[in-house]
Amino acid sequence: MKNERHNTIIEIIGETPVYTQEQLRECLIRRGVCVTQATLSRDMRELGLIKGDKGYYLPEVSTVLPPLLFESVIGIDHALNTVVFRCRAGMAMAVCATFDSLMYKNVVGTLAGDDTIFVLMRSEKDAAALEREIGNLIFGRKGDD
Repeated sequence: MKNERHNTIIEIIGETPVYTQEQLRECLIRRGVCVTQATLSRDMRELGLIKGDKGYYLPEVSTVLPPLLFESVIGIDHALNTVVFRCRAGMAMAVCATFDSLMYKNVVGTLAGDDTIFVLMRSEKDAAALEREIGNLIFGRKGDD
């Protein structure tokens, strides 16, 4: 339920400028998602939404990633405060070294095998945000697919 609501919020702010919580709440209601102001406020905080001149938006860790990540990362997921990158066979160490060089904030450390990278984040929220942002950049998706 919560993930669906978060995905709907992300869809709404991606489709139309939203300037207030009440406007976002009304958009959610029109889509059949009834939510209290307190829950919406918490959702927005958990998603890390930022209010800018053009309305609310999701922060991106980077708008440009090295080509190696696009070519080699085939999946991304997270559990608790760990993000897992699935890579083409034999590419994880190179991708991990490249990812490390980008110095994303709130990364505690990384560990690479042959086709898998574990990225330890400071919190569950940081892990969810990194998965969402990298997933959106690499796979063109929004939300926690």
